[in-house]
Amino acid sequence: MQRIGKNAGRPEGQPYALAAAFFLVCALALAFPWLSGRVTIPWDAKAHFFPQFAFLAHALHSGQSPFWTPHVFAGMPQIADPQSLIFAPFFLLAAALVPEPSFVQADAIVFAMLAMGGLALIAYFRDRGWSAAGGLLAALAFAFGGSAAWRIQHVGQIMSLAWLPVTLWLLARGLDRRSALYGAAAGAAAALLVLGRDQVAFLGVLMLSAYAAYRVATDESPKLSAVAPLAAGALTGLTIIAVPLALTLELAAHSNRPEIDLDGAFKGSLPPGSFWTLISANMFGTDGPLKNFWGPPAGERDLFLARNMTNVYLGELTLVSLIAALGRRFLSNKEIRFFAAAALFFALYALGRYTPVFAFFYHLPGVDLWRRPADATFLLGATLAILAGYGFNLVERGEATPRTAWLVGAVAALFAVALLVAGVKGHLSQASWPLATSAVLAALAIALILATRDGLLRGPYLLAAVATLMSVDLAIGNGPNESTALPPEQFEALRVDGKDPVIAYLRGKLKETAAPDRRDRVELAAIDFHWPNASLVHGFDHDLGYNPIRLRLFEDVTGAGDHLALPEQREFSKLYPSYRSVLSDMLGLRFIATGVPIEKIDGNYKHGDFVELTRIGDVHIYENPRAMPRVILATCAIHVDFAAMMKSGEWPEADYRETVLLETPPICHTRKDAPPAIAKIVSYENDRVVAEVSAPPGGGWLVLHDVWHPWWFANLDGVEAPILRANVMFRAVAIPEGRHEVRFSFQPLRGLLTELSRR
Repeated sequence: MQRIGKNAGRPEGQPYALAAAFFLVCALALAFPWLSGRVTIPWDAKAHFFPQFAFLAHALHSGQSPFWTPHVFAGMPQIADPQSLIFAPFFLLAAALVPEPSFVQADAIVFAMLAMGGLALIAYFRDRGWSAAGGLLAALAFAFGGSAAWRIQHVGQIMSLAWLPVTLWLLARGLDRRSALYGAAAGAAAALLVLGRDQVAFLGVLMLSAYAAYRVATDESPKLSAVAPLAAGALTGLTIIAVPLALTLELAAHSNRPEIDLDGAFKGSLPPGSFWTLISANMFGTDGPLKNFWGPPAGERDLFLARNMTNVYLGELTLVSLIAALGRRFLSNKEIRFFAAAALFFALYALGRYTPVFAFFYHLPGVDLWRRPADATFLLGATLAILAGYGFNLVERGEATPRTAWLVGAVAALFAVALLVAGVKGHLSQASWPLATSAVLAALAIALILATRDGLLRGPYLLAAVATLMSVDLAIGNGPNESTALPPEQFEALRVDGKDPVIAYLRGKLKETAAPDRRDRVELAAIDFHWPNASLVHGFDHDLGYNPIRLRLFEDVTGAGDHLALPEQREFSKLYPSYRSVLSDMLGLRFIATGVPIEKIDGNYKHGDFVELTRIGDVHIYENPRAMPRVILATCAIHVDFAAMMKSGEWPEADYRETVLLETPPICHTRKDAPPAIAKIVSYENDRVVAEVSAPPGGGWLVLHDVWHPWWFANLDGVEAPILRANVMFRAVAIPEGRHEVRFSFQPLRGLLTELSRR
């Protein structure tokens, strides 16, 4: 009998290459609705990540830096934003090659990364000496099951998940062979996992660290022999992540990102009833209209989860394989014991408030950074896929021989209880068809397990049977639905060459109002979920945007929230109490497009505050004729306390086209007989702005109405000059009398080192 374990070696006749080929064919088939362009991955994939992808491509192909964007939130440090895709190799390479990314290309990258993870699992099974069919099962369940399928729109978390099996495979090889080279490769893959900088990455690193410690403790090899691969991995990984992680941590210090308290984390818990989706993906109606959905989190108090976040379906063969192989033989393998413990950990972690265990987990370093324990379902799916693949391997080898009656009875009992749950909840008729469909697939899975047990299917025929059943099952259960696939026509506003009339109108108006000193801003409010970051695609400047991370200074001054999809999401602050305000003028907010009349967004709005230019469909477009230029030369300064201003919400009475607020002693140089002060923009790029000024006797201050940030530096006629924080959140440089050139440049590494040196 073939020995199972890390030293078992590759069993004779196992067609791993064929398993990989079957997997790729199945992956193409399952991804085809998206790759064909018939549907596209919606929600965050389009509203947030596609605009980031487009901005990255546009920056690279225009010869500009992608490290800063002026197109959202009056400026954002992209290089430090975990979701900017700058440190995502697949997206970065595609952006470098393709000047105008398409929806299909963006979706294809997501599926390619999941396929990479699936192939890595097959390679991991090969190294462990487990069967190729088990590896194929694990790969398909991993890539197209659970949260990987139902939450595919969360592109950042999908990327983090995809690097997990790659790192696991390389780490296991490094420890198997005590190889520093494989250890270094594992460190590089782990670094790309860490650079996801999300909860999936955090939990993945916890699991991999525990795996490494477990292997060192349990391997028969001398423990010191593990130093070389682990040290090589740590050194390589730290070298790759050091700068990006430091930049992100520094951004966090300047951002709105709060610590998540325990009660806040509890609101992202996974309801226990969600585990019924392991039996049937759609017994709750997850893939249908929202009004017909009846499963958790519906009916749960104080939970903030979308319905797709609670679906963990991995396929009937995955579930049946686990049931068929459970027993002492299953847990006799030490690595499987590790993954079983990991699966239990992730299940308890995901449940959050529903068990007392998460309150203990919350005190682990780093857990308080994340708001949603349910994100652990990504890792739960990955570990269950490995366990199921191993279980199928045991059946194929004859080391697990489930009795027919017991297997049928156990699966039938699960379906009977699921029907009972649906009946008690009053949704038996609605759940009957999904459960009946799942029952047929479960019967086919049982038949395949029994045929495998009896040796009726082997080699390529067994692979074909696993591939066919899993593909059909996952296509039915986890196929395109409202959460994961919508018609691409719904996102016309995000196409560079699209024909959305609102975008076309705004772009035309921005060209009309362009001037040497002007770079007017736009606001897109309460139109649709995917609109707030459209400015990143089209290259105009939005005063707000969509991002869970924002500069704290900007949020405190403006009240900016993370989204603008609904009227109530447009928040104002004391210093910015209404669209008609000093701050909207300073921002140069010239045009506002709203999906509802503006007074339904701004309770302080008065008729006539702005000019309503037109209405296109449901979108109202307004103009603020008082919007100020992007650059002005102020000749008078008033000393103020910015913190006190933000607290009181009061602006000093002044003409802000001539006056600037500074936290320095006041000085005024204005003279009635002085020539006019002139400021104009010579060039404006992502990470550098050049302006020319002509200052009257006594000089003045060049004010640039972009958000102040410590990683920006200025030169006046080639000599470095300090950038002052002006008008609470903008930038200013003192200018002597006469004509001068001022260059602003974004230097993140220098800024980071400067900030660290001051601590």
